[in-house]
Amino acid sequence: MGIQPIIITPDLPAVQAFYEQVFGATEVFRYPEQGEVFYKALRIDESELGLVAEDADLSATPRIALDIAVADVDAVLPLVEPAGGRVRGPANDMPWGRRVAHVFDPDGNPVNLTQQL
Repeated sequence: MGIQPIIITPDLPAVQAFYEQVFGATEVFRYPEQGEVFYKALRIDESELGLVAEDADLSATPRIALDIAVADVDAVLPLVEPAGGRVRGPANDMPWGRRVAHVFDPDGNPVNLTQQL
């Protein structure tokens, strides 16, 4: 049993490229196999992220954030904007033993870059 986040996006290629460029995601599944894609699954380390190609209201306030563990937040942060994302601010050391930076993917979905200290 597990949880798989799925992002609904009107621009699947841009969102997929962001997760590939920033986190090294690799495509592990697509549906349908030929023709216009409706669904893709990306692997990031041992986790899977789904992408659904569908119109979405990108002006709506996000109600969930992805938290993605990285080896070095400060090394990953400069990759965000060239990949089409947006950096909300610098990384900070948190009292619970993690270094965290808040960013947004190309659709404006919040993503926390987290590093265990």
